[in-house]
Amino acid sequence: MGMKHFKAYTPSRRNMTVSTFEEVTKKTPEKSLLTKKKKNAGRNSYGRVTVRHQGGGNRQKYRIIDFKRQKDNMEATVIGIEYDPNRSSNIALIQYEDGEKAYILAPLGLKDGDKIVSGDKADIKPGNCMPIENIPVGTMIHNIELNPGQGGKMVRAAGQEAQLMAKEGKYAHVRLPSGEMRLVSVRCRATIGTIGNTDHENVKLGKAGRKRHMGIRPTVRGSVMNPVDHPHGGGEGKAPVGRPGPLTPWGKPALGYKTREKHKTSDKFIVKRRK
Repeated sequence: MGMKHFKAYTPSRRNMTVSTFEEVTKKTPEKSLLTKKKKNAGRNSYGRVTVRHQGGGNRQKYRIIDFKRQKDNMEATVIGIEYDPNRSSNIALIQYEDGEKAYILAPLGLKDGDKIVSGDKADIKPGNCMPIENIPVGTMIHNIELNPGQGGKMVRAAGQEAQLMAKEGKYAHVRLPSGEMRLVSVRCRATIGTIGNTDHENVKLGKAGRKRHMGIRPTVRGSVMNPVDHPHGGGEGKAPVGRPGPLTPWGKPALGYKTREKHKTSDKFIVKRRK
């Protein structure tokens, strides 16, 4: 996928880049696989803001993605690769032999007309889905289940891939994009290949308006607030934090403070922590 650059005819255009969407071959979504996506601007049922910096944005509809891939040993044909406003990766519309259509995450190299299949007997090629026990060691995978039959939960963002490092008894060692080494049941399913849209991380927004189109509102630094509004606020001129470490607006440690629960149940499945 390529990137489009602009001549600097305005300040915002100077550093702006957009995707050329070379992978995308289908412009309009499949209506039968769309659902409404309600906006709440970060507010709960009482109308109180519980998640800050959310609101506005372009109207979107949710595309129903098949993360489970449980239609075994039935070949499906790729109809088109589409843009999905709800995620960084592109999605592929596939049609099974019985006529049913579904969306899947589009792996790198998948093209219109390609045949993909799920199940134990599937070949090792991008887009095919199977239990980890049927995947050779060293293969790059994505859309990995945490529990058998639950549907893919890990490695679903654009350009990401995990590597199957080893298989021992009931568990496999999987190296995630973060560098974390994790045990996953060999009965869990994964999809072969790397997720497409690899240049997504190189997109430069260039102006504040593009962030607003995504539904993200401005973030104000605590150091420019008054002391009543933020622990970092107050002081004459540019004042430092004035505390042993940075804090959230509610006085909790921030920026590097570990929030993972101690003695979490899934700790036993983590062989090596992320980088």
